[in-house]
Amino acid sequence: MKKAYLFPGQGAQFVGMGKDLYDNSVTSKALFEKANDILGFRITDLMFAGTDEDLKQTRVTQPAIFLHSVILADALHDKFQPDMVAGHSLGEFSALVAAKAMSFEDGLRLVYARAMAMQKACEENPSTMAAVIGLDDDIIEGICRGTMNEIVVCANYNCPGQLVISGTIEGVEKASIHLKTAGAKRVLPLKVGGAFHSPLMESARVSLAAAIEKTDFARPICPVYQNYTAMPETEPDEIKSNLVNQLTSPVLWTQISKNMVADGATTFIEVGPGNVLQGLVKKVKPDGEFISASI
Repeated sequence: MKKAYLFPGQGAQFVGMGKDLYDNSVTSKALFEKANDILGFRITDLMFAGTDEDLKQTRVTQPAIFLHSVILADALHDKFQPDMVAGHSLGEFSALVAAKAMSFEDGLRLVYARAMAMQKACEENPSTMAAVIGLDDDIIEGICRGTMNEIVVCANYNCPGQLVISGTIEGVEKASIHLKTAGAKRVLPLKVGGAFHSPLMESARVSLAAAIEKTDFARPICPVYQNYTAMPETEPDEIKSNLVNQLTSPVLWTQISKNMVADGATTFIEVGPGNVLQGLVKKVKPDGEFISASI
């Protein structure tokens, strides 16, 4: 009977996220204001009363989701008692801060550096992603490998029957045609700035690696299941290395879900905006207990 805490990634944002925390908790309000100071702009104004377009900017989206998740975990106080944690893509940073592997301030600085580096990489290499529904992973992998003269890779293994591909615009378009022919139920182009978790993020990986190397990491209070390996990690140096590799490698969420279940997780608590991760894990463990965290 173990509890796994899940931290969402980009795409879970909505206008108004975190406002209840700001309004109802003095400690949470202080953390939000500290974030405004660190970032040099009032991200809270955009989170609480901005537009959908404001929140879609990578430099806003990533720190906004991070702040909502981490400050909510902090507000849970002694109710936050994880046996394990995991975060999807960006959410891995939230998970690491919530599990005390790094400080709130360092986590926010890294997330903002990550967002800016990814934005720059997107501008350097116009690229995209697409969700593939209802096709076996090995078929998708084969089609990606067979898309000649273009970069296209499997980027997010979300759950059985749902995988996201990432690459050049032409590569993703070519692969999408072959995927539909191979029997995919749907291939959905995603409204994203670029090819996240692909080799096209290499410049962002190099930039983020330098920032991560300068950041102090500690042993987390529980194992952190990381995107790069899908395995539980507690060693700071290993965590740092995996975090660097995350940007250009696939998010192994299906494998993380299976590993957490194999290690005894029965209750899954999502910390942050939305409930997408609960739905993904439910495909692996239909009889699990699924909860959205609240104060």
